[in-house]
Amino acid sequence: MSSLVRQIARLNLTQRNLLQNSVKLLAPVSNSLHTTAALNAKWNKANQGPRKWLEYNKIVHPPQKPDEEPRKAYVCHMRTNIKYSPDKMWYIASFVRGMSVDEAVKQLSFVLKKGATHVKEVILEAQEMAVRQHNVEYKSNLWIAESFVGKGRYFRGIRRHARGRQGRVEYKHCHYFVRLEEGQPPKDYYLPAAQSPEQQLEKWIQEMRSRKVINSL
Repeated sequence: MSSLVRQIARLNLTQRNLLQNSVKLLAPVSNSLHTTAALNAKWNKANQGPRKWLEYNKIVHPPQKPDEEPRKAYVCHMRTNIKYSPDKMWYIASFVRGMSVDEAVKQLSFVLKKGATHVKEVILEAQEMAVRQHNVEYKSNLWIAESFVGKGRYFRGIRRHARGRQGRVEYKHCHYFVRLEEGQPPKDYYLPAAQSPEQQLEKWIQEMRSRKVINSL
């Protein structure tokens, strides 16, 4: 870099003007190349991605009766067109599902992936929305009820190979959706609670008694 600066300094005024004019002529050519900035500029700006997910925050529920269990507060949030593959983001979205907000933020701080940073930021934004806009009293009393990924923009380009060959390359984007719910997370989110030996025996006896011999009376 220093040698290039010294070479430019040795040029006279006429040579510098010629160099500046050549740079101006090459600028439109460089912008027409297949780059991310050029692709985003050509994208339809009217299409901002999914919007229905945020409409759940505007639902007004009817008043409850005094003997009914209080309805848990919730907040939906999302981030659209993240420059990350939806296949890679799926693992991170499934990882935090069913965790409390504090535990999810703590775990994501140690995940060395690009998508973990986006997920962590979206969760913190949703937590702030729950306190400010949805009357949640304690921001730590929230857990991740839903966390999933959607397919975003897909750009296709050409990658040059040796001997004049070409290959197709895809620039992938994804949408991330999250729903926080007030309260403590369930003990068993994915699988049902483990049965005791007595319950397993009772289930087995019930299955044996409900058997039926085919083609019998």
